[in-house]
Amino acid sequence: QVQLAESGGGLVQPGGSLRLSCAVSGTIFTIYAMGWYRQAPGKQRELVASIRSGGSTNLADSVKGRFTISRDNAKNTVYLQMNSLKPEDTAVYYCHADLQANRIGIRQDYWGQGTQVTVSS
Repeated sequence: QVQLAESGGGLVQPGGSLRLSCAVSGTIFTIYAMGWYRQAPGKQRELVASIRSGGSTNLADSVKGRFTISRDNAKNTVYLQMNSLKPEDTAVYYCHADLQANRIGIRQDYWGQGTQVTVSS
Protein backbone atom coordinates (compact mmCIF):
# COMPACT_ATOMS: atom_id res chain seq x y z
CA GLN A 1 0.00 0.00 0.00
CA VAL A 2 1.51 3.27 -1.14
CA GLN A 3 0.91 6.39 0.93
CA LEU A 4 1.88 10.01 0.44
CA ALA A 5 2.20 12.13 3.56
CA GLU A 6 2.31 15.90 3.12
CA SER A 7 3.34 18.54 5.63
CA GLY A 8 4.26 22.20 5.80
CA GLY A 9 1.14 24.10 4.78
CA GLY A 10 -0.28 27.02 6.70
CA LEU A 11 -1.01 30.72 6.79
CA VAL A 12 1.66 33.19 5.67
CA GLN A 13 1.74 36.87 4.82
CA PRO A 14 2.39 38.07 1.28
CA GLY A 15 6.10 37.98 0.56
CA GLY A 16 6.65 35.19 3.05
CA SER A 17 7.92 31.66 2.59
CA LEU A 18 6.76 28.12 3.23
CA ARG A 19 8.29 24.73 2.62
CA LEU A 20 6.13 21.74 1.76
CA SER A 21 7.32 18.16 2.20
CA CYS A 22 5.87 14.91 0.91
CA ALA A 23 7.15 11.48 1.87
CA VAL A 24 6.17 8.37 -0.07
CA SER A 25 5.94 5.15 1.93
CA GLY A 26 4.90 1.57 1.37
CA THR A 27 5.88 -0.94 -1.27
CA ILE A 28 7.80 0.95 -3.96
CA PHE A 29 9.71 -0.48 -6.90
CA THR A 30 10.47 2.68 -8.88
CA ILE A 31 9.45 6.32 -8.55
CA TYR A 32 9.52 7.97 -11.97
CA ALA A 33 8.49 11.46 -10.96
CA MET A 34 7.12 13.42 -8.04
CA GLY A 35 5.55 16.81 -7.88
CA TRP A 36 3.01 19.26 -6.58
CA TYR A 37 -0.33 20.35 -7.93
CA ARG A 38 -2.67 22.96 -6.49
CA GLN A 39 -6.34 23.71 -6.63
CA ALA A 40 -7.86 27.04 -5.68
CA PRO A 41 -11.59 27.43 -4.98
CA GLY A 42 -13.57 27.37 -8.20
CA LYS A 43 -10.56 26.48 -10.32
CA GLN A 44 -9.14 23.34 -11.85
CA ARG A 45 -6.21 21.51 -10.34
CA GLU A 46 -2.98 22.70 -11.95
CA LEU A 47 0.62 21.57 -12.02
CA VAL A 48 2.92 23.67 -9.86
CA ALA A 49 6.19 21.78 -10.16
CA SER A 50 7.51 18.32 -10.90
CA ILE A 51 10.84 16.54 -10.70
CA ARG A 52 11.85 13.35 -12.47
CA SER A 53 14.03 10.60 -11.04
CA GLY A 54 17.03 11.96 -12.94
CA GLY A 55 16.58 15.39 -11.42
CA SER A 56 15.07 17.35 -14.28
CA THR A 57 12.39 19.78 -13.16
CA ASN A 58 9.36 21.49 -14.60
CA LEU A 59 7.77 24.57 -13.02
CA ALA A 60 4.64 26.48 -13.91
CA ASP A 61 5.35 29.90 -15.38
CA SER A 62 3.46 31.53 -12.52
CA VAL A 63 5.93 30.24 -9.92
CA LYS A 64 9.24 30.37 -11.80
CA GLY A 65 11.81 32.38 -9.89
CA ARG A 66 9.86 32.00 -6.64
CA PHE A 67 9.38 28.26 -6.07
CA THR A 68 11.98 25.50 -6.08
CA ILE A 69 11.33 21.77 -6.17
CA SER A 70 13.85 19.25 -4.88
CA ARG A 71 13.92 15.58 -4.07
CA ASP A 72 15.70 13.20 -1.70
CA ASN A 73 15.67 9.86 -3.48
CA ALA A 74 17.00 8.00 -0.44
CA LYS A 75 14.03 9.19 1.62
CA ASN A 76 11.48 9.08 -1.21
CA THR A 77 10.64 12.65 -0.30
CA VAL A 78 9.93 15.70 -2.42
CA TYR A 79 10.10 19.30 -1.23
CA LEU A 80 8.60 22.53 -2.50
CA GLN A 81 10.28 25.69 -1.29
CA MET A 82 7.91 28.59 -1.84
CA ASN A 83 9.29 32.13 -1.57
CA SER A 84 7.80 35.53 -2.28
CA LEU A 85 4.33 34.11 -1.82
CA LYS A 86 1.38 35.98 -3.27
CA PRO A 87 -2.33 35.86 -2.39
CA GLU A 88 -2.94 34.12 -5.72
CA ASP A 89 -0.83 31.20 -4.49
CA THR A 90 -3.58 30.40 -2.00
CA ALA A 91 -4.82 26.88 -2.70
CA VAL A 92 -4.83 23.29 -1.52
CA TYR A 93 -1.51 21.78 -2.57
CA TYR A 94 -1.47 18.10 -3.50
CA CYS A 95 1.57 15.88 -3.66
CA HIS A 96 1.75 13.56 -6.67
CA ALA A 97 3.89 10.53 -7.41
CA ASP A 98 4.21 8.61 -10.66
CA LEU A 99 5.49 5.22 -9.59
CA GLN A 100 5.52 1.47 -9.98
CA ALA A 101 4.78 -0.32 -6.72
CA ASN A 102 6.36 -3.66 -7.60
CA ARG A 103 8.33 -5.36 -10.35
CA ILE A 104 5.30 -6.81 -12.12
CA GLY A 105 2.91 -3.97 -11.33
CA ILE A 106 1.82 -1.15 -13.57
CA ARG A 107 2.90 2.44 -13.42
CA GLN A 108 0.29 4.54 -11.60
CA ASP A 109 -0.45 7.97 -10.25
CA TYR A 110 -0.74 8.43 -6.50
CA TRP A 111 -1.97 11.49 -4.62
CA GLY A 112 -1.67 12.92 -1.15
CA GLN A 113 -4.59 14.24 0.86
CA GLY A 114 -3.66 17.86 0.25
CA THR A 115 -2.39 20.65 2.48
CA GLN A 116 -3.84 24.15 2.66
CA VAL A 117 -1.64 27.12 1.84
CA THR A 118 -3.16 30.53 2.56
CA VAL A 119 -1.37 33.75 1.70
CA SER A 120 -3.05 36.69 3.37
CA SER A 121 -2.28 39.75 5.45
